Amino acid sequence: MTYTEKRLEQIFCGKVKQKGGMPFKFVSPGMSGVPDRLVLLPEGKVSFAEIKAPGKKLSPKQAKLAKQMEGLGHPVWVIDGVDAIQAFLWEAFD
Repeated sequence: MTYTEKRLEQIFCGKVKQKGGMPFKFVSPGMSGVPDRLVLLPEGKVSFAEIKAPGKKLSPKQAKLAKQMEGLGHPVWVIDGVDAIQAFLWEAFD
């Protein structure tokens, strides 16, 4: 089954909340390319998630910023399907 970006975001947020995380919508005025979600996890961990429709890729700005953020030790996940949601949950909560 193929999901829209909006539906994937709803599923992602619901699953994160079920596991005890907080998936805030992340907006940074004046800074384009930031990931869609700032995800606060148990034990003080923080991740970021960019939700994409299946088959869609990060824009060059998004890819550059994601690389910079990861270089600082902040994971940036690209969520483009239910498999990516499951992978995030396994990694983030286990």
